[in-house]
Amino acid sequence: MMTGLALVVQRGDPFMDEFVLDSGNTAWLIASASLVLLMTPGLAFFYGGMARSKSVLNIMMMSFGAMGVVGVIYVLWGYSMSFADGNPIFGNPFTWFGLSDLTDADALLGGSGVPALVGVGFQATFAIITVALISGSIPDRVKFGSWMTFVALWVTLSYFPLAHMVWGGGWLAGEGITKSLSTPLDFAGGTVVHINAGIAGLVLALIIGKRKGFGKEPMRPHNLPFVMLGAALLWFGWFGFNAGSAGAADALAGQAWVTTTTATAAAMLGWLITEKFRDGHATSLGAASGIVAGLVAITPAAGFVSPVGSIFIGMIAGVLSALAVGLKFKFGYDDSFDVVGVHLVSGLWGTVSIGLFATADDLWDGSKAGLFYGGGLTQIATQTIVAVVAVLFAGIITAIIAYAIKATIGWRVSEEVEVAGIDLAVHGESAYETVSAGRVVTEVK
Repeated sequence: MMTGLALVVQRGDPFMDEFVLDSGNTAWLIASASLVLLMTPGLAFFYGGMARSKSVLNIMMMSFGAMGVVGVIYVLWGYSMSFADGNPIFGNPFTWFGLSDLTDADALLGGSGVPALVGVGFQATFAIITVALISGSIPDRVKFGSWMTFVALWVTLSYFPLAHMVWGGGWLAGEGITKSLSTPLDFAGGTVVHINAGIAGLVLALIIGKRKGFGKEPMRPHNLPFVMLGAALLWFGWFGFNAGSAGAADALAGQAWVTTTTATAAAMLGWLITEKFRDGHATSLGAASGIVAGLVAITPAAGFVSPVGSIFIGMIAGVLSALAVGLKFKFGYDDSFDVVGVHLVSGLWGTVSIGLFATADDLWDGSKAGLFYGGGLTQIATQTIVAVVAVLFAGIITAIIAYAIKATIGWRVSEEVEVAGIDLAVHGESAYETVSAGRVVTEVK
């Protein structure tokens, strides 16, 4: 049984004699792509609310900047590097450079009757949100130009290759390094998106260093309603992320929708319960963060587990991430908005949890059922190997890029700019103004 984005009819499959348009599936994928694109502005609100008022515009601009850079690069060489034939690590960037020579006969979702360009648009939104996620680990302190340079390099050298390895038939697909065990499962991006972004966030936080005053002065979210709004937009957009990855408007999409909702709700409860026992309060920030942790954890598993299984995946993700966000204080790295604690931790858990909760063999050809469904330890071993390889690959590539930028154009703004406010110094704007004595006075906090 072949299901999910990566194994819907691929280019060159002999049983796809000609492309036949399915307007219903096409409409669903266009809608799904639009939902996923909305996630990046939603993330901007989520991170913007967590920022201090003097840097809210800068962190939101980092998400919008990612939309600009990746939106152009993806159609030039990104799609080709992700899904064209090449080697086990990346596809040939020139096969469909600028989408030239790409026809519906080559469509990633051709077997579902979805035109090639719709598949390109859907996949581009995944690349955009993945890069934007990383920005939450380094607010308040980096040059905007350095960030934009990083976006172009990282999406080319880390995201596109990992997408090819997992979804494009490369090293982490069914015929790759786990061939002797089973086929790895990643329904909508546990490795490609969340482990990839999470480990990149950790590496950048370590190389760039802490914000001035980290651990010594309070750095509280300046606008919790923004955080809640951002979490709501992310949850809404995530239905395109997960249910859209079914590749068609069918029962599998419905399964992914339900498991996504259930896991997210359970993760929010898990986070709030953990907060209540640990701190005495169940907070709005905790609710929003728990929502994101649940969305992250269910992403690789959405089409492979039952609704009951998704409850366990989500609840455990909420608890694990609620505990993990405190590690930055213990180990002294400034992952400012918990990219590591949420995306890396819940991404790893969600990827490995498939080995426990996958409901049957051959959900993708060659995959095995999870331990709790009679499949033994095989799929756990496969998922763990893939997760470790993704961490090592993305970590090494990110470190190379980060050190190269540090040695050339540099990462950090001056201490004066960081303390006074990066919004005004870098963008010439501030998010908030007050009226005093009949005139507008720009605040710098």
